[in-house]
Amino acid sequence: MEALILLTLVGIFWLVSSRRWRRRFVNPLAIALMVTLFVTSPLMVSLTNWLITLTLPADTGEKVDAIVVLGRGPDLRNRRVELAEELWEAKRAPRIFASGMLDAREIVEQLQQSGIPNKFLSGEACSQNTVENARYTSALLYPQGIRKILLVTDPAHMLRSLRLFRSHGFTVIPYLSPLPSTSHSQYKVWITLREYVGLLTYQIRGEFRTQPAMALEHPDPKVIKKFSEWNCLV
Repeated sequence: MEALILLTLVGIFWLVSSRRWRRRFVNPLAIALMVTLFVTSPLMVSLTNWLITLTLPADTGEKVDAIVVLGRGPDLRNRRVELAEELWEAKRAPRIFASGMLDAREIVEQLQQSGIPNKFLSGEACSQNTVENARYTSALLYPQGIRKILLVTDPAHMLRSLRLFRSHGFTVIPYLSPLPSTSHSQYKVWITLREYVGLLTYQIRGEFRTQPAMALEHPDPKVIKKFSEWNCLV
């Protein structure tokens, strides 16, 4: 709405300004505002989300070893907790694991409050990014024989997360947690475009390389030490 108002004002200014001012200032500003309107339009939101989820495998409904919930901040937390609870009640997995420094403890606490016994809940509050989500989750679950997981995160974040968790030894079934309906179009487009950049960056850095089975079965001692030093196991 703000961009549309600005575009209207620019149009008025264009009508009353000189040709020189139009060429130097008004025309570039108008083009920038029109691009902004297009990028934040519902069409662009739908297109960017469709493209980034296009290759995701469908949920087959099969049972898995664990439900893994990724933290993405307090605004997205409640819906993820609801979905994890629904999946557990549907007996899709015998346990739920939460990952993320700012969310894991809160996710587990909310699941406890919903009535899920603590023995079926665990997590790690060490990870500060998606690479660490996958690395630390694998360090804890893979040696326990956890191989197949339901991965819960938002549509934009899912492809990058799925590829990372696969590289760390898991068979992944994605389970999408939609962004809140109250989220602005600008935010939805921004978070999706950021994921495209993240996918490219991780590809260049080699983050999606498959980890050797020996390394997965015997996690890096530095990671295990970090869990102890940071007291971040849930």
